[in-house]
Amino acid sequence: MLINADFSRPANVAPHEYQWVASPQSGVERVMLDRVGAEKARSTSIVRYAPDSSFPRHVHPGGEEILVLAGTLSEGDEHYPAGWYLRNPPYSSHQPSSREGAIIFVKLQQMRADERRRVRINTYDPAAWRRQNGREICPLFSDDVEQVCLQRLAPNEVLFAEPVEGAELLVLAGDVLADEQSYGRGSWMRLPVGDSSRIAAGAHGATVYLKTGHLAAVVVEA
Repeated sequence: MLINADFSRPANVAPHEYQWVASPQSGVERVMLDRVGAEKARSTSIVRYAPDSSFPRHVHPGGEEILVLAGTLSEGDEHYPAGWYLRNPPYSSHQPSSREGAIIFVKLQQMRADERRRVRINTYDPAAWRRQNGREICPLFSDDVEQVCLQRLAPNEVLFAEPVEGAELLVLAGDVLADEQSYGRGSWMRLPVGDSSRIAAGAHGATVYLKTGHLAAVVVEA
């Protein structure tokens, strides 16, 4: 299965374009934002857990990155409400579930094989944020390949002061403008290496999940 699998081209999905499809597990649905492969795939998705739904314990050979958008996601006796960022390294295993229901942003099979860090960050904790170059930033992960963070943009503020080697973002609050098009909360965008699109916050500002650097090494035949 190939969905937005040409990484040399920009891609975007707004909430009104969401197409919810059932997963193999009852009560769990997903919106496939990009995907290369069948059920076990390199993928980026929005996943929705119905109340009292779960997956059996399983292993992620390529790692898993999660941002909880709504509700509460549980891993055994550990519970992560909205705002938590989770990073499970390659070959880690878990048994995710949700008693009340949850919506999460998930990236699978996109980590380096030698990554070992298990990350848990509450992005709603003010202590997780810092001011950097005049902007509020919540660092989530960084190595010599990729950088992941949340950023708060002031009204009309431009996201990138200089070109970046590809980027991916999810609008968490407010809206952003790209090529005169407005993308509100829940919108996902991927900019390929070499893309020079101007992205700026809307009139009321924006909060975005932002990943950069990771697309430079991606080679996928569409």
